[in-house]
Amino acid sequence: MNTPVPSTTEHPTTAREALEKFTRIVPDFPKPGIVFEDLTPVLAEPTCYQLLVHDLADACREVGADLIGGLDARGFLLGSAVAYELGLGVLAVRKGGKLPPPVHQVSYDLEYGSATLEVPASGIPLVGKRIILIDDVLATGGTLRASRELLERAGATVCGLAVVLEVDGLHGRDKLRDLPLYVVAKDDPRSLVELGVEPKETCSNKSVN
Repeated sequence: MNTPVPSTTEHPTTAREALEKFTRIVPDFPKPGIVFEDLTPVLAEPTCYQLLVHDLADACREVGADLIGGLDARGFLLGSAVAYELGLGVLAVRKGGKLPPPVHQVSYDLEYGSATLEVPASGIPLVGKRIILIDDVLATGGTLRASRELLERAGATVCGLAVVLEVDGLHGRDKLRDLPLYVVAKDDPRSLVELGVEPKETCSNKSVN
């Protein structure tokens, strides 16, 4: 049975309160034993959406990123709004087959099968760019790890990660242990700088071949 969504007359005052009040909990989806946390009502309620965007932007503000990377697909909704608030551009990390060539591409394993991520290989100067990756949920960590590999192969530096929710028990953060991670729904420090991201002036660029 789904949890009820509150009336829109109930206005939360923090991002975590917005998540607690408006996230739709769906048991046994997409398969038995899994509890799905649906953020659709949170994103659809204007106050909740603004609180989430402000919270993510505050976490990213001090890092000095050049671009915000939004992961396909709900990372687009959050990443683009954060980029707008910070006065930055947004880079959409797309699923395979969505972009015309040439592209930078990386494939990675899923529980069943594999997937591919892409970004343009022309038209966007990525070499030396500092990028923060934003997504809605950290689960197994495979997509975020692959996105980082993709951008670093292209010559960018991924300096931090920010998500709304984290699925406990899947150990996704273990695959990203060397990167600062901000989770809105948890009692993490608000600033990625507090989590170890160096300011733009001192962070050295690197790439992975």
